[in-house]
Amino acid sequence: MTDLAATKEAARKAAFARRATAQAAAGPGQSALLSSVLAGYRGVPLSGYMPIRTEINPLPAMAEAAAYGPVAIPVIQAKGEPLDFSRWEPDMPLKPGPFGAQIPETDDFFEPEILIVPLVAFTRDGGRLGYGGGFYDRTLERLRARRATLAIGFAFAAQQADTLPQEPTDQPLDLIVTEREVIDIARA
Repeated sequence: MTDLAATKEAARKAAFARRATAQAAAGPGQSALLSSVLAGYRGVPLSGYMPIRTEINPLPAMAEAAAYGPVAIPVIQAKGEPLDFSRWEPDMPLKPGPFGAQIPETDDFFEPEILIVPLVAFTRDGGRLGYGGGFYDRTLERLRARRATLAIGFAFAAQQADTLPQEPTDQPLDLIVTEREVIDIARA
């Protein structure tokens, strides 16, 4: 394991512990600030995610957004490839996908312009540490090469880190929304 890989793994382990503690203490309304941010983008195609493990839950905000425009969830097609995004609606039939996340039973793919990005840890300057597969980095690179794409990291405030190991391929977040605040990277 390289030094960078070992540093990332140590950062993930610490962040998973903080996230689990935050999730255990979380009450209702975790996505209220996310809903208010998304209200400014009504009708813009977006992608959320189906929460797994101890991830903060974006589903109420996604359901609200789906009343105004298309909402998708990520679908992993293959290791080392960018994500694709299939249309999601509240209460639609889902099936198990890779890594335990649910995906639509029937594919209806489109490209979102806004991505609500799950994460393990973040920094206030837009750094993100994910699970290590690089799916969101490859996806954001592909989408940003085609058009402006807004990446909104969604996490518990406890997932903030002072610093994170970053690589040139790591794609920055534009906004970070927690249960407590909205961090606009351009203004931070």
